[in-house]
Formats: sequence, structure tokens, C-alpha cells
Amino acid sequence: MSTDQTQPAAVGDLPGRRRLAVVTVGVVFWTWLSLRWAYHNTVLDAVATALGFPDLLRSETAVLAREPWLPTAPFENAAETLTAVGADLGPLRLLAEWLAWPFELTAFAIEGGPAMAAGAFITVYLTLASMVLGLAIAVPLSVARVYGGRIVGTVSLAYTELIRGTPLLAQLFLLYYGLPLAAEIEGLGFVGEGAVPRAAVFVAIVGFTINSSAYQAEYIRGALQSVDSGQLVAARSIGLSKAAGIRHVVLPQGLRYAIPGWTNEFVYLIKYSSLAAFITVPELFRQARIIAADSFRVTDTYVVVAVLYLALVLTTALAMDRLEAAVAIPGLGPADER
Repeated sequence: MSTDQTQPAAVGDLPGRRRLAVVTVGVVFWTWLSLRWAYHNTVLDAVATALGFPDLLRSETAVLAREPWLPTAPFENAAETLTAVGADLGPLRLLAEWLAWPFELTAFAIEGGPAMAAGAFITVYLTLASMVLGLAIAVPLSVARVYGGRIVGTVSLAYTELIRGTPLLAQLFLLYYGLPLAAEIEGLGFVGEGAVPRAAVFVAIVGFTINSSAYQAEYIRGALQSVDSGQLVAARSIGLSKAAGIRHVVLPQGLRYAIPGWTNEFVYLIKYSSLAAFITVPELFRQARIIAADSFRVTDTYVVVAVLYLALVLTTALAMDRLEAAVAIPGLGPADER
């Protein structure tokens, strides 16, 4: 039996029970995140107040003052019990402390969960906004690169190579500290009021969009070049213009082929969003830094935040795999071969 038949190629290809476990954990994770976001959402709180339920939601509660929904005492008591028992075990004391650590970590994760959920909310919409806006730029860039001729193709190439060849952190610093972009956004007046995020968030979206558009353009370019060139010739032969042939024949196929590349970019962008912490965006990684500084539990903090990033990545990969299967054309492309 070949390796391709025995080893899963993606999260969505896992065997039944393991895939069900990933889906179940993903559903629980996103349900918890969604409820947390809704509970502290200013718009939903205003709606609930208007309907006569002023105490239903708690949008006014500061991030670090938000209370967890689960008690931490059972886990703390279990950890203390194991530690106390281990004190009498001599050389086995270290083993007892290791057994107690998961309970301590769980209690710590429950306590810091509300603040990390608030950071994850910003991480998610930074990622989604940058992916969508980056795609809007990447499609014309990739079409120009493949079909635009020497001059237009060279401009597209110069853009993608410039962006891909410079560090994302340097791009964010240039936008936030080097250009007056943040001040211009602050000058709009409504920025930072109510549900509207601070200017740093918009600067981060601009930076991630520019960076992501260059990488997405390369993924789409490769996908467009994988479409048989004879299909555009056939489209021209039935009366379609070149632009119409690209729009109605080449792009629908190429965008489907680009989904695996998008999955990679989605995963990268989730993790790269942590760089927004360096321009004061209160996303997941920055919230973790604040919690670590306040609690002095650095290792525990970053273990918890790593698990949250892993959950975001795995559920994203699974969703993108399902999207690829949903839009696949029967008999055409790699998705049909699974």
C-alpha cells in the first residue's frame, strides 16, 4: 500500500475517530470563544439594554477584570493535594509535582481565559480582514503577472518581490512609527470609540493586507498557470474577449487550485498576527505578555497561548479543507482525487 493511502495529507483527511475528536474540540473551542465575545460585546450589550435586560451582558468590564465561568478551586485543590503527597515521597517528589502541574495549568488557563479570549477576538478579525482585503489585491496582481504583458507583469513582480523580500515586522514599524498613518486614522474622530478599535488595529490590518496580498498573489499565479492554456484559447474561439475568458474560465478554476496555498497563508497569518503586539495592538500574544508580566508565570502563560494558537490553526485548516472539497469540480483538480 502506498504512503499516500496510509498517511493523511491534511487535518480533514484524518481517520474517522481522530477527525471527530478534532471537530468536537473545535466546536467546543469556538463556542466558548463566541460566547465570550458576545458577553462583552458593546453592540449586543446595547441591544440587550434596549430590550430591558441591562444586566445580561458585561461589555463595560475591563479585559483583565473579567471573571471566568468555571471555578478554579477544584483544580487548585487537586494540585495542592498532589504536591502535599509528593512532599512525603522522597525521590518521587518530582514526579508528584509534574502530575500536579497540569491541574495548576488548567486553573491558570481558566483564570486567564477571559483576557485571552478578548485577545483572540482581535487576532481573528485581524486575520480575516487581512485575508479578504489581501485577496482583493492579489487577484488583479496575479492576473497582471500572468496575462498583463511585460510592463504590467514587471510592476506586479516588483510589488510582490518587494513585499515578500522585507520582514513583516519592519513593514509594520514603517507604517506605525515611520509614517503618519496612525495619526491620520486617529483624526477620523470615531476611531477608538465604542466597538470601533484603536488606530493601531487599522494600521495592523493595512500592514497584514499588504503583506498577505503579495503571498496570495504568488499562490494564485501558480494556480492560474496550472490551468491548461488551451482553455483560454477555446474561450476566445467562442467569442469571449481575453478579459472575459480570464474572468469566466481561467479564474474560477485557478482560484479553486489556490485553496491549499490560501490555507498555508491563513495559518501563517494567524501566527504572524502576534507581531501586531509590537505596535500596541491588544491581540492574543500581547494579552499573554500582559498576563505573564502580572502573574510572573511565564511558562504557563505561553503554554496556554500556544494551545490557543494551535486550536485556531487546526480549526482553520479543517475549515479550509472542507471549503476545498465543497467547491471542487468533479473530475477536475486534486480535490477530486481524495
